[in-house]
Amino acid sequence: MRFPVLPVVVFCAAGLFSSTVMANGETIYNSGCVACHGAGIAGAPRVGDKAAWANRIAQGTKIIYEHALKGFQGTAGIMPAKGGFTHLSDEQVKAATDFMIKASK
Repeated sequence: MRFPVLPVVVFCAAGLFSSTVMANGETIYNSGCVACHGAGIAGAPRVGDKAAWANRIAQGTKIIYEHALKGFQGTAGIMPAKGGFTHLSDEQVKAATDFMIKASK
């Protein structure tokens, strides 16, 4: 009995692409998040600014993820849901958020 090889290869390649490229936090950050988090627009904490991120990081990732995914308006500014990039999956937003947190510790 012969099994088709091509569908398996395509499926594996697609899975590899989605997990390595699409979930790469730095890539996602650079594709959109950098517009605000790179310059501090609308009160967005700049990536790498340890003081600006300290209180946010202290709240824990659960709260940070919630704000990133659902949006948040605070005293410093506003974070639109998914940064306005509603086409991103929750996993992609979390990956970008993780990148920003790691770069800001």
